[in-house]
Amino acid sequence: MNELNMITTIILFLAFIAGLVLGAIYFIALWRTVKKLPEASHPVRLMLGSFVLRMTVALAGFYFVMSGHWERLAVALMGFLFMKVILTRRLGMNKSD
Repeated sequence: MNELNMITTIILFLAFIAGLVLGAIYFIALWRTVKKLPEASHPVRLMLGSFVLRMTVALAGFYFVMSGHWERLAVALMGFLFMKVILTRRLGMNKSD
């Protein structure tokens, strides 16, 4: 493997890690928002505010990671979706909440 391929592989690996982090931020914030909805005095405001904040962070993160290369975006999205699967399985098992 030459040096250019090694650097590209490292960058794509870091993009995947960034996707995992963005996914964790997004889906944990969504989980906490849904948990707070029953006791919220303005649930619509809470849900919309959370959505706008989560989307802003996620889209800005993807834009930063992408840096003009669609491959980085694709790998980051894979990390994002992988984190969704992980958290869905992990948080979905907790039926007592």
